[in-house]
Amino acid sequence: MNKKVLLGMSGGVDSSVSAILLKEQGYDVIGITMKLFEGEVEGSCCNISSTMDAKRVCDYLGIPHYTLNFKEEFQKYVIDDFIKCYANCKTPNPCIECNKYLKFGAMYEMAKKLECDYIATGHYAKIEYSEKYNQNVLKKANAVAKDQSYVLYNLPRELLDKLKLPLGNFTSKSEIREIARNHNLPVASKPDSEDICFIPDGNYKKFLENNSDIKSVEGNIVNKEGKILGTHTGLYKYTIGQRKGLGISNKTSLYVIGFNKEKNEVIVGEEKELYKKEFIVEDLNWLLFDKLEKELDVNVKTRYSSKEYRAKIIPNGNNVNVIYEEPQKSITSGQSAVFYIDDIVIGGGKIK
Repeated sequence: MNKKVLLGMSGGVDSSVSAILLKEQGYDVIGITMKLFEGEVEGSCCNISSTMDAKRVCDYLGIPHYTLNFKEEFQKYVIDDFIKCYANCKTPNPCIECNKYLKFGAMYEMAKKLECDYIATGHYAKIEYSEKYNQNVLKKANAVAKDQSYVLYNLPRELLDKLKLPLGNFTSKSEIREIARNHNLPVASKPDSEDICFIPDGNYKKFLENNSDIKSVEGNIVNKEGKILGTHTGLYKYTIGQRKGLGISNKTSLYVIGFNKEKNEVIVGEEKELYKKEFIVEDLNWLLFDKLEKELDVNVKTRYSSKEYRAKIIPNGNNVNVIYEEPQKSITSGQSAVFYIDDIVIGGGKIK
């Protein structure tokens, strides 16, 4: 009897080709599309047309397809968190929260109800057995430019034995599209989804104003000494490292380097003031061990599109201290810091 796998399907080419690959590997595949929010968002991974694309692909491949309503969970764990972060001068990554609570939370629970042996997604990353660590590990994809291991760091450790990532060994997106064309999939040329799925036009400021108590409140833009240099219309409209849109005339370029929520102030400074050598990471998730027991040399990535840099991570109660070999730019509260040893994800957490 074949092993059963529940595959998250967005209607895009990556998850559709994942279904083909899993079938070719001998699995009984069940497709699932999660309804996460109200409305039809053009280009989103979970709008009505994308759901229909997923269903068409499943029908074409002869596999079952379910659409399940996870709107309540998505509101609680993703949208509410998104709003809370901006209300507290943090910059969130909603895709990471969605992965944690929906794709590797609610979807995993559904897989168990359907008596599936595994779950799968179309992420570009790998699950492989490591002799060194004597367990399955999460690794970077071979397609370096598409690697998504960063956004998968907080999956439950137990899922390392239950997760299939069929795209991890491919070297480019063009290979995936070629497979789709060779199998005459209707989504072979479908564009990739971009931006935040629940914000139709990419305007997160308007979304916050329309869906929360966050409103434009004028305050001062100041330097570290407290000197007033200008005014702003809401702390949520700014992020660490921002240079454009400050409306300040200064002989040297100024950047957002921090916030004073109590005084409703945006703090600016010169580019050199953006660099930090140390910061704290909280809300940790470890994939190789239960807890960091001693200092460890790692590579650290603090944004999905950023490079990795050498650092030490040091236990600090329930948190860790990160100390870079060289100061790095724009360390942003609310973003995730992910720790790597070579191409293996050992864990990560939120920048405090």
